[in-house]
Amino acid sequence: MADEAAHDAQDHRVPTPDGIDINTMPPDEKRTLKRAIGGSALGNAVEWFDYGVYSYVSVYIASAFFPGEWGVALTFATLALSFVFRPLGGLILGPLGDKVGRQHVMVLTIIMMTIPTTIIGILPSYSTLGAFAPVLLLLCRMVQGFSTGGEYGGAAVYMAESAPDRRRGFCGSFLEMGTLAGTASAAFVCTIILVVVGSDGMEAGWWRLPFLLTLPLGAVALWLRMKLDEPEAFSQTTSKQQANRKPFRELFTGYKKQIVMLMAFVVLLNVGQYMVLTYMPTYLSSILGHSEVTSNFMLVGLLLAMIAVVSPLGRLTDSIGRKPVLYTSAIGFIVLSVPAFMLMHAEGRFLQFLGLGIIALLQVMMQSCVSATLPAIFPTQVRFSGFAIGYNISTAIFGGTTAAVNTFVIQATGFDLFPAVYLVGAGIIGLIGIHFFNETAGRPIDGDTPPGSEDEELAEMGYELIGFNDNNDDAEAQDTR
Repeated sequence: MADEAAHDAQDHRVPTPDGIDINTMPPDEKRTLKRAIGGSALGNAVEWFDYGVYSYVSVYIASAFFPGEWGVALTFATLALSFVFRPLGGLILGPLGDKVGRQHVMVLTIIMMTIPTTIIGILPSYSTLGAFAPVLLLLCRMVQGFSTGGEYGGAAVYMAESAPDRRRGFCGSFLEMGTLAGTASAAFVCTIILVVVGSDGMEAGWWRLPFLLTLPLGAVALWLRMKLDEPEAFSQTTSKQQANRKPFRELFTGYKKQIVMLMAFVVLLNVGQYMVLTYMPTYLSSILGHSEVTSNFMLVGLLLAMIAVVSPLGRLTDSIGRKPVLYTSAIGFIVLSVPAFMLMHAEGRFLQFLGLGIIALLQVMMQSCVSATLPAIFPTQVRFSGFAIGYNISTAIFGGTTAAVNTFVIQATGFDLFPAVYLVGAGIIGLIGIHFFNETAGRPIDGDTPPGSEDEELAEMGYELIGFNDNNDDAEAQDTR
C-alpha cells in the first residue's frame, strides 16, 4: 500500500524519501557519492585555506601593503571590502547554476578563486609599487569575493542534492570538515613557516609561500570537479523545462520569506564562523598577549577537535533533526558567549582554552548540519539562486565585517569583551531565523515546492518524519506559493 501511495504521489509531484542506506549502495553509486563529497569539500577547503592564510599573515600583509599604525585594521578592511562582491557573485552565479548546472559553476568558481590567490603570493609590495600595490591586492580580493559568491552555495547545493535523504546531514558535514581542515591547514602551515624563518623571515617575504600553495590544491579540486555529473534532482528538473525558467524572477516573486529567514540565520552562522576561524588568532595575540606561534597552535588544536566531532554531529541531525541542534547552538551563543570570553581573559591556559572550546563547540554544532539545512529551504528550480543570494548578502554585511568591526571597536573603546556582545546579538537574530525553518531531516529535496512543506501528505502515506509535529507549527511561515 505504501508503495502504491508513493507512486501516486510522484505522479502528483510529491517527492518521497529515497530510503537509501550508504552502506548498501551499489559500488558505482557509492563512487559517485564519494566524488561528489571530495569535489565539494576540497574546493571549500581551498576557499578557507585562502581566508585562513590571509588572516594569519595579516600582520605581514599590513607591513607590505599598508604601512602605518592602522595597517592591520586596513588589512581586515580589505578583506571586508572584498565581501561586497560576494552578493554580486551570488546574484550572477546562483541563477546561472540553476539554469546551466551546478557542476559548471563549481568548475568556474574554483578557477576564479585559485588564480587571484596565487597572484597575491607574487604581488609586489608598497615599497615597490607605491599606492598601486594595495589597489592590486584589493582587486585580487574582489575577484575572490565574486567567485566565493558562487563557491559555497554551489558546493552545498551539489552535496545536498547528491546525498541520500536520510544521510544528508552526515554527507553535508564533510563540506564543513573541508572548511575546518582548510583553516587548520592554513594555521599549521603559517605557524611552521614562522617557527622556521622567524618574524624577520616572514617580513622578508616568506608570508607569500602559503598563497602559492593554493595553486596545486586548486588544481586537484578542479580535476575532481571536472569529473562530476549533475545531481539527479537537478537533472530531473532540467527535463521539466528548467531551461525556460527565470530563476531570479521566480525566487523574488515566490520565496522572499525563505530568503529573509536564511539571511537571519546566516548572521549567526557567519559571525560565529569568522570570529572563530579568522579573527581569533588576532584576538589571542593582540588582546590576550599570546605569541603568534602559541595563538596559532591553540587554534589548530581547537580546529582538530572540531573536525573530530563535526561528522558525528551531522549524523546525529539525521536522527533527531536539524532544528534541535540549531536551537541549542543559538541559545548557547546567547547565554554563554560573555562567560566564555571572560574565561579567555582568566589566568591559566586551561581556563582560556575552555572559553575557546565553548565557542568552538557551539559553532561546530551549527556547522555540522548547515550544508544540509540551507539548501533544503528552497525547491530545486531556485535552490542555487536562493542560497547564493541570501547567504552572500548576509555574509557581506555581517560575516565579512566581523574581524574589521571587532578590531576597530576594541581599538577605539578598549572594550575587550565586545566580540562576546557581538555574538550575543548575532545569536538572537539567528534564533529568529531558525524558528521559521521547516524541519527537513529525512525529507526529499527534489521537486518544485519547498522541502518540508508536504509533510502532511507524506505522513498520510505512512512515512515517519522527524519533528513532524513541530514542523506543523511553522508550515505556514514557508508556504508562500
